[in-house]
Amino acid sequence: MANSSEPDEFNEPNEPNEPSKPNRSEQNNFLYPNFPYRGSFTPENLVFNANLQEFAQRVNFLCNLETSGKISSEEAYQKIKELWHQLKQSKKELGIGN
Repeated sequence: MANSSEPDEFNEPNEPNEPSKPNRSEQNNFLYPNFPYRGSFTPENLVFNANLQEFAQRVNFLCNLETSGKISSEEAYQKIKELWHQLKQSKKELGIGN
């Protein structure tokens, strides 16, 4: 017989105000959102879109680190500049926008 202080399917949880923990998949979807590509489909466009989404996500993280004081403004700027150059190189190598 179960202890009456333990939650089960018929009893409410011990702490009803405690929010439920998201599972790993929900966390990944929240932290790393991925939206379907809706543009003109070519393999190059699809790859560039993935690169662009990754760029945006990394810039967002860097901005948050700078805002919270974890990195300096100069460090954030330099890292974003480096990411921008990588994105431009990706665009050039894929032949997008020629």
